[in-house]
Amino acid sequence: MDHAAALEQLFGLKGQTLSVNLSKEELFHAAIENDKGRIRPDGPDDDQKAYPTKLGVNGPLVYYTDPTCTGRPVKDTFAVARPSIVDKVWWKKDFQQFDPDKFEALLERVVAHLNEKKGTLYVKDLMCGWDASYAAPYRFVGEYATHALFAHNMFPKEVPGADDSDDRRWTMLNVPSFHCDPDRDGTKSARAVIMDFEKRVGLVVGRADYCGVVKKTMFTVMNFMLPDRGDLPMHCSANVGKRGDCAILFGLSGTGKTTLSADPERRLIGDDEHAWTDSGVSNFEDGCYAKLIDLNKEAEPVIAAALSMPGTVIENVPPLPGKTMEECDPQELDLTDSSITENTRFSYPLSCNPNVMPDGKGPQPETIVLLTADAFGVLPPISILEGREVMYHFISGFTSKLAGTEVGITEPQAAFSSCFGAPFMSQKPSVYAKLLAEKMEQQNARCILLNTGWSGGAYGTGKRISIKYTRALLDAALAGELDPGKVEFEEHPIFGLKMPKSCPNVPSEILNPRNTWEDKDAYDAQAEKLREMFRQNFADNGFAELGIEPVM
Repeated sequence: MDHAAALEQLFGLKGQTLSVNLSKEELFHAAIENDKGRIRPDGPDDDQKAYPTKLGVNGPLVYYTDPTCTGRPVKDTFAVARPSIVDKVWWKKDFQQFDPDKFEALLERVVAHLNEKKGTLYVKDLMCGWDASYAAPYRFVGEYATHALFAHNMFPKEVPGADDSDDRRWTMLNVPSFHCDPDRDGTKSARAVIMDFEKRVGLVVGRADYCGVVKKTMFTVMNFMLPDRGDLPMHCSANVGKRGDCAILFGLSGTGKTTLSADPERRLIGDDEHAWTDSGVSNFEDGCYAKLIDLNKEAEPVIAAALSMPGTVIENVPPLPGKTMEECDPQELDLTDSSITENTRFSYPLSCNPNVMPDGKGPQPETIVLLTADAFGVLPPISILEGREVMYHFISGFTSKLAGTEVGITEPQAAFSSCFGAPFMSQKPSVYAKLLAEKMEQQNARCILLNTGWSGGAYGTGKRISIKYTRALLDAALAGELDPGKVEFEEHPIFGLKMPKSCPNVPSEILNPRNTWEDKDAYDAQAEKLREMFRQNFADNGFAELGIEPVM
């Protein structure tokens, strides 16, 4: 069935000009010419949204989102609450129920809007996942060529041996020009991101044109589908060492997930979304979506080089003062400029990285790393976790926000995100925690809690643990040098964590964090305060009722 017939059968779309599977160069030119919308708070809805740099088609496309959507619109993200799935989904404030009848009526109105408009829709046929056993066909259909180019960067184009039949295909219909009426449509605002797990449809409407929606919607879908197969979807980075040893690194923003996985001695599988199956670890994606704000080009040479490569997409970075974007070389752009948003972004293919695993796959993992950046200064730099401790810390998903990073935050604040990616976890968190524990047991994988945060005091008093020591701790763990029987351990009296007493190339006195504080009583009080935050989060989320054992 051709694309026009398939889209008419699925949605009732007819009369549009379909631009199907254009090349990156064609999408680049189409985006500059045709992508129109609001890019300034008081601006019109027909501003140009995509621009070339000085490099033209031989460089990146620079794209500006609606100013109200410089990140994922979590309060406007839903799933259709059909009876077949309503008891399985983990409903929460950033993933709410949408009435099935309201959804059908809304979809009908969106299609009527497009049929009346008779404009151009960009169609891109892709796959989500590099493992043929689960890879899902993904068809992007949308009004913006930029989004089709972003999808081209971020997803595999074909996966040998995968079933790409229509009865498995997910279709995203992305229509920024349709604005919802909350009273009529059942939305919270004039925009919405809605997934229909039963009909395999993702609907994006209104001012929800942040590129990350095109990627994270499919991640949420995979998080719903894969556990039923016994596969574990993960919000993590992953790499492989020279021995063929695979490591998975879970972590929230600012914990070092991308930095630590970019190791010249190890080959990258991916930096964000993966599955752990019976055949090993595989990337969902074929690209990276990196933060650009304050990018250190010396520390991140791959991203720095990719900024000038053709077909990549720079999001929400302003031109240089007094210049148009067409006059700017991408290497000259001010990556500290947060005047549009702190969340400036960059999409580039994995192939920009010279040190990647072929076909986005790796073997069974030997080491699981749970990353945290403790700004309270009390967690050990490294702890060895076992069994129920793994499930507890995985389901807690702890890191901390720093004083000064948000208005009103004057001291560190705890941030908990189950499975290190709660907004995208569409089934209940215990499903993923139990799968992780089962797979670790099957593979006899080790697990470490690696703290990249503060030592000698909280943020503002102590110092951040040196990246040199963090890498040495990680290297030792990956090499098995901290396994039971290889070193002596002591138990933390408040957290119950098992801390090694020594590690190659790391001063032994920092391994117990209490040693690094001058005021030991102040340390104990701060540690007890953080422990209570863990306990409160555990109770507030009802994790005990989900079968998770408390370990603190």
